[in-house]
Amino acid sequence: MGVDIQSKLRLALGSMKDHASIGKAMIYNHDGKAFSDIEVAVLRATGHDNDPIEDKYMHEILFLVSNSPGSIPFLAERISRRLCKTRDRLVALKTLSLIHRLLRGGNRCFERELRSAHVSGHLQMSANSFRNSSFSFLRSYAAYLEERVGWAINQAGKLEPVMFNGGLEFGCYEEKSVDMVFRKLPKCQAFIDRVLDCSPPRDVADNLAQAAMGNTLKESFQVYIMYCEGIEILINMFFDLSRPARTLACDILKRASRQSKELHDLYETCKRVMENRNLEYPSVQIITMDHVLALEQCSSFMSTGSPIMCRTGTSTPVGKENEKEGNEVVSSSSNQFSFTFETKISKVWVVFDEDYGELQVPIDIV
Repeated sequence: MGVDIQSKLRLALGSMKDHASIGKAMIYNHDGKAFSDIEVAVLRATGHDNDPIEDKYMHEILFLVSNSPGSIPFLAERISRRLCKTRDRLVALKTLSLIHRLLRGGNRCFERELRSAHVSGHLQMSANSFRNSSFSFLRSYAAYLEERVGWAINQAGKLEPVMFNGGLEFGCYEEKSVDMVFRKLPKCQAFIDRVLDCSPPRDVADNLAQAAMGNTLKESFQVYIMYCEGIEILINMFFDLSRPARTLACDILKRASRQSKELHDLYETCKRVMENRNLEYPSVQIITMDHVLALEQCSSFMSTGSPIMCRTGTSTPVGKENEKEGNEVVSSSSNQFSFTFETKISKVWVVFDEDYGELQVPIDIV
């Protein structure tokens, strides 16, 4: 009873603060009516209640910005100011959710300008002022958005990392494969790490946190598909790489081994505690460290010039015991991450007589 009264009192005081801030913005804003309307819309969208941001406020902000050239830096500053000044968890979480919605709901030009505002410092997403352990999701969500701003929605409606000029050169491989493995794949791994830091809210009544986590999961599903494509390409081209590139590839695969297990566990937890039951979780394929170490050992033999032969097999990845009824299944027959290695060193030489001399050829004894 006492907790209910306290929450109602906090909500009433928060509502009074919102009205005061809106009135102040309408009176003292000297940047013009359009900019004043943008600030008011931001304040209304990030009120003290526990409900997700209403679509009408999103539409209003996007409409005002699209009809006010040069207003995106102003919008970014007002959002950052709202986040930095508040000490209320709900307002902070709503402000971060507003940034997320703007990144998801604007057009490509809007996304690009919002990203530029972040690079220039107009848009800040730090939640360091909330240091209490009970605010861990808030801080993790802010860190996720810091990574998310480096991604864009392409014409197909899928997330892809924003890549800049420059990069690593690894020889004569197809440009698309090299770009996927050594540039996009590390970006995918950084994205997945930020997702893994976001523990799902245990309180199903926390509508705002549930909505924020739901959007984060949806985006992680898209990135995971690209992630799997990159891992498959990396494994297929592994033995054609130079030694430095193979070393880098092994580091990527070791990180992928850890992430695949943690991502599987995160999705299983979210299935149990998330209120949104309509999320379409992908089947996470667990990469075992044994397979990565086998690849690394095979690479070492290649570097020393020892004759080796590597072939794929049908070994089952570690983690099969984690399979549950109705959940993801780690396939042993079609999993591109499953392979075994054999090293065969010939000790028998066969001599063939030729017109131009003797030719000695080593053969393997199986």
